[in-house]
Formats: sequence, structure tokens, C-alpha cells
Amino acid sequence: MIPSHTDPLAAQASEVAGGPLGRHATVGRHWFWSPLRVGLLLAVIALTLSWFGKAACIQQYTPEDGQPQLDWRSGRPYIAMCYSDIVPLYTAEQLDEAGTFPYATSWVEETQAGDEVRYMEYPVLTGMFQWANAQLTHAWVSVADSGWLPDALPVAIYFNITALWLALALLVTVWAVTRIARRRPWDVVLLALSPLVIVHAFTNFDAVAVALATGGMLAWSRRRPVLAGVLFGLGVAAKLYPLFLLGPLLVLCLRAGRMREWAHTAAATLGSWAAVNLPFMLLFPEGWSEFFRLNRERGMDPDSLYNVISYFTGWEGFDGQLAEGETPVILNSVSAALFLLCCAGVAYLAMRAPVRPRVAQLCFLVVAAFLLTNKVWSPQYSLWLVPLAVLAIPRWRLVFGWMVLDALVWAPRMFSYLGPEENGLPPDWFLATVIVRDLVVVGVCVQIVREIYRPSMDLVRQAGDDDPAGGFLDGAPNVLGPATPPAAHTAQPAR
Repeated sequence: MIPSHTDPLAAQASEVAGGPLGRHATVGRHWFWSPLRVGLLLAVIALTLSWFGKAACIQQYTPEDGQPQLDWRSGRPYIAMCYSDIVPLYTAEQLDEAGTFPYATSWVEETQAGDEVRYMEYPVLTGMFQWANAQLTHAWVSVADSGWLPDALPVAIYFNITALWLALALLVTVWAVTRIARRRPWDVVLLALSPLVIVHAFTNFDAVAVALATGGMLAWSRRRPVLAGVLFGLGVAAKLYPLFLLGPLLVLCLRAGRMREWAHTAAATLGSWAAVNLPFMLLFPEGWSEFFRLNRERGMDPDSLYNVISYFTGWEGFDGQLAEGETPVILNSVSAALFLLCCAGVAYLAMRAPVRPRVAQLCFLVVAAFLLTNKVWSPQYSLWLVPLAVLAIPRWRLVFGWMVLDALVWAPRMFSYLGPEENGLPPDWFLATVIVRDLVVVGVCVQIVREIYRPSMDLVRQAGDDDPAGGFLDGAPNVLGPATPPAAHTAQPAR
């Protein structure tokens, strides 16, 4: 399937290289430039732009005391929109100090409720990822002091080392998506040049979980359920969201009668997650549980729908005014209930659709439902949806339009943090863009549901595939639900 023949945006973009591919053009004969290599090259360009977008926040200056410092004066992180959690966490998580170890090292933080003992606030794999990069930073600084390497502020070195690994993780994601897409490899351009990648590749550490989750999907598509589970489990040890991908696989395997394969994947997921977490759980129980405690006690995030409603209506939230550290019990319950309700709707859709939905379609719906109903939608979380969108609904204009709007939320968010005294934007602008972003994500979900009920509209099935990410599900007959074979509802490939 050639995107420039079927997608208006792809056709317009191809004008840079001479226009849509000709009818008699020779395809797939070039000795080097395959879709994968083109995708990787474009991703390298996008990641380079992303690094330059954050570089302003690792610049330094030398004050009167002669000690170089990060130049965060006059609200630079927000005015330059270069803010990254990686930079402040280097000192906030005690990573700059020699001899510290995540989940074992604690520190005291002053809060309105008094002094509070704190630990590493991330899941184990992400915490150890940060610690390993800090050790590489200390080693770099030691060698730089002897004159063998260029010197810089340790936090700048830490950021660059971390960014290198995150960039490699996103390149792995590009590779995995290209392998999964099969007959539509050029769709990976949407991922490689995603505005969300350019803006948020180095905002936090989510690229690690995205690579592991996408790698798990690739393993499943290649009918390797245990490897898929191992990668999913490692992804959950880095970020929670890869766990949600097991849900769509469950209902699809139930409909296709492939529960044995799903059980292998689920067991491997649990096993790999436990292998990473159990040592920390047993040796450092308080430090290990910090991530779960903070998520339980966290209130509604600025990007959440609950905060949008609260701001524009004056509503005090389900729990009313809470003291610092007090758990929003009702908000947690409502958020969980709404997500489970959405999951039940996705499961019903999967079981009753005329043709069994594709894995990527249901995965996008479940992850989008989590983000829309959750009390937290940190800006980099949108990266979770990018590879799923490319595989679920490769309509270039729709997907690229959503990514542009989602990435643009970053600008009013940054300027709203400046405050009136620094000529920042009022929260109204930021929250208005959040509403637009959420409505567009809902629109993408509606289009996916529409294509599930009308498979002849599905561009992936038009290309001749049933479910490229399906693995054991690809072309399998149904045991439950409508038994209509996939081919009966699949249109002929567009010419």
C-alpha cells in the first residue's frame, strides 16, 4: 500500500520529492533506502530537533561567586518552552550525590503539613534507568577532570546521556512499528516525524516504556507470546500503561479461542515484572511503595478533565478541599470506575463487532480511555498513543492533525506557569487547549469505532491484511461472537 496513492496529506507531502509515486515506478529495488531506513533517518532528524528544543535549559552562566550554574533565570524553562523533568530530578532525586541508591536513599522534604520523608518516586525500571545514567555522569565527570573528555555541568552531562538512551528507545519504537505494519511500512513516517516526539521525546522518561510496549506488540505479532509478555512486564516496571495492552489481547483471544497464548503472555508479564520488582519490594519496601503512595495521594492534574471542570465551574472536586498529603478517595474511585466502564465498553465492542477488531485498534481505545478518565495526564503521556495511532488508524491527515494539536498544548501550559507577574498566560488559555485536545482524541476514537463496525473503511484491511499486529489472531476464525470471516468485510486494496 502506497500512502501517496490513498492519503491526501501523504500525496501533498510527497511533492517535496517529486509528487506521488508513478503507476509504473519500480518499488522496493533500491539497494539502501528501504522504508525502515527512511523512517529511522527522519526520526533522527526529529530527535535532533527535540534535543535542540530542550538545549536552552542546560545552558549555564557564572555568577559572582565563580561557580557555574544552570541559567534558569527569568523563567527561561517556560519562556523558551525547554522544560524537562530530567534536569531538576537529577538533584531532586539525590542522583547528583555519590553513594546513593534508588529506593534505599531517603531525604526530608518540607511541606505545608511538616517534614516528609521521600524516596525515588518512579517505578523500579525507570528509577534504575535514572540511577544508571547518574553513574555514567559521575564517571564522565571523573574522566573530564583529568582532561580526557569535555567538561560541563554534571546536570547537563546527565541530561545528554539520558537523552541519548531515550532517543535510542524511540528509534527502537520506529523499527518495531515498521515491522508490525507489514504492507503499510511508510505509515511509520507519522511516528518518525511526530510533533509529539519533537516536543516530548526528552520531557520525561516515557520513551523507555513506549519502546518496551511496542516491542511486546511486535513479539506478539510474530507469535512469540512469552517474549511479548517479558517485554510487556518490563514496560510495566517502567510505566504502568503497557499493562493495559493485555486487556484488548484478552477479549480478542477469548473471541478467537486462543486463550492459551494469552495465558502465556500474561504469565510472562507477571513474571518479568516480579523479577524486577521483588528484590526492591523485599529489601526496600518503603522506597519501593513511594510510587504507589504518591499516585494514590495525588490530586487532579492540571491536564485532567476534572481540573478543567473544577476551574470553569468553581467545583471543589469530589473530595472537597484536601490537606496536603490527604488522599482524594472519591476522585480515585470515580476515575477507576470510569476507566473500567470504558474498558467494559471496549470489550463489548470487541465481542459484538461484525469482524473481530484489530489489536492496535482496541489498544488505542483502552489507552485513550485511561488518559481521558485518569486524574493525571502529564504532557509526555501522549507519546503512549503515537505508535498505537499509527497502527490503529493510519489516516495521515487525522493522526497528524491530532498530534499537532496535542503538541501545541505545551505552549500555553508553559506560559501559564510564568504567572501574571512574568506576563504569563492565564490558565484559561491552557485549559481551553486541553479541552480541544481531549475532543480531538475522542474524535479519533469515534473514527476507530466506526471502522471497527465498517471494516471496509479500514485502510489496513484495504491493503489486504486482516490484523498485522494480531499474531495468532491474524486470520483466525471466531469461536465467540459473529462468525463472519474477515474477508467478507474487507474491501479491495485501493489503486
